[in-house]
Amino acid sequence: MTRVRIEIDDRLTDKEIVIRTPVYDADVKRLSQQLQAADKVQPQLRFFKGDTEYYLDVNDILFFETEDRQINAHTVDDIFEIHYRLYELEDLLPATFMRISKSAILNTTKIFALTHSISNSLVEFQHSQKQVYVSRKYYKPLKARLEERR
Repeated sequence: MTRVRIEIDDRLTDKEIVIRTPVYDADVKRLSQQLQAADKVQPQLRFFKGDTEYYLDVNDILFFETEDRQINAHTVDDIFEIHYRLYELEDLLPATFMRISKSAILNTTKIFALTHSISNSLVEFQHSQKQVYVSRKYYKPLKARLEERR
């Protein structure tokens, strides 16, 4: 049984969350990651298409990908340009996003299928024909992240 206790201490300057547990297991790890992700402020990113500026919810993004020195954000049915580098996005985006290759960052909550073969690994998304490749270096970390979701 999990107990939750909240203590108010007016001497504190920041919030502190302590998890006390007899063992560090998958549930504790997941709880810790959820707390860290919830604490991360959702960035207000600006997306561009032509002369129009868009303010999308980052959770609507399937993946970010570089193409000709430009970063594109892919949604289910559209592509937007964004004025950040991938390494900057890695620091700004919530924990549900992860690097999957030198040229792509993926929203792990949007994955529908992961196909692995000798030559490559391919991610497919639900309700979209879009696909993105996962490099060999990032396949195992992605697979582990997907296993944690279960």
